[in-house]
Parts: sequence; structure tokens; C-alpha cells
Amino acid sequence: MKNYSYIGISFVVLVFGIWAVPKIVDNFTQSDLAYIVINNEDKKQVPNFSFINQDGKIINNDSYIGKVYIVEFFFTTCPSICPIMNKNMVKIQNEFFGNPNLAIASFTIDPATDTPPVLKEYASYYKITNPNWHLLTGDKDKIYQLANKGFNIYAGEDSNAEGGFEHSGYFALIDQDGFIRSRIDDNGNPIVYYNGLEDEGVQMLKEDIKLLL
Repeated sequence: MKNYSYIGISFVVLVFGIWAVPKIVDNFTQSDLAYIVINNEDKKQVPNFSFINQDGKIINNDSYIGKVYIVEFFFTTCPSICPIMNKNMVKIQNEFFGNPNLAIASFTIDPATDTPPVLKEYASYYKITNPNWHLLTGDKDKIYQLANKGFNIYAGEDSNAEGGFEHSGYFALIDQDGFIRSRIDDNGNPIVYYNGLEDEGVQMLKEDIKLLL
């Protein structure tokens, strides 16, 4: 009789597990994703863009459809923060090595200098191997508009700054539908950008990429 009882209890536990576990996992996933979702009315889509990458190919919004991608603004002769940013970006690249759904868009703010061959050499120097990591150049005014208005990531010319340009060290995270995502802090406020100069910001970005992927 006891054996039948044990069998009955085991059956009930099994059925409950089949029903409950997916719901529990789903709740965890939705809870985690809540940290990187803005309310629908606040969601900001990436503006249309079209530039040339290090291989001389035209890259636009359509090139990133269905991919999670990171955006940064830099220039190859930057003597200060860009090397730190791109070394950290390479760490992210290597963390997700082989995943075709992760992409990166690096827009130069010095397109007069940063031609496709220059960007190609830069990519080689930094060991950029992800085929979906595009270093992009083109019309300066359009790049600056994309930075300052499209992403609200500051970029500008400044003769007093090192290298002649000033720009933010922040990264932006874009989801598969082309929306800029943000993390919610402990006070319920959205942190839209990730500090590409600090280990903490890079680690948060890695965590959120995993959730979106």
C-alpha cells in the first residue's frame, strides 16, 4: 500500500513540476527583462542611418535587423578614452564569440581622417573579428546629428581637447527591433547608457546583452 502511495505522490509532484517550472522560469525571465525595458511611451527607436564600413560596404538599419547591438562614437587617433572603450568592447566581442546575433556599430566622429582603409587597419590592430562589428564613416554632419540627437551621446569638435574632438565614453544597447534599451536603477530611474570606461558598466552591459539574446 505504501508503494502505491509513494507512486501517487511522485506522480503528483511530476505533474506539478511540468506545469509550474515553465511558469517560474518565465517569471524570472520577465522580471529580469524588466530591468532593461522602458515604458512603451518612452521607447526610443534608432533613427535611420546609412554609412560605409571598414570594408567599403554600405551599412544601415537593415543591417542590424534581428540583432542585439551596441553603439559607440569614437575616432581612431583618439589619445585618451577611445583605446579604453574599444579594449572593453573587444572583451564583450570575445564574451559572445561565435554568436551571430550580437553586433556592434562604431561611428567615427572624424570621418575626414577615418576612411575605410584606416578603419580596416584599426580593426586589425584591436583584433576586431566579429563580422557584425562595423566601424562606420561618412558624412560628418549626419554622424554628429546621429550622436547628439539620435542617441543623445555627446560628440563634437574641440580644438582644445586631446586629438581635437570631444565625445562621451558611453555605450548604447539596441534590441532586435531597433529600440534603445535601458536598465532601471534601484530607485526606479532608467539608466539609458553604459559606461564603456569602467568594469562595472561593461559587466552590466554583458548581463543585459545575455538577457536580450
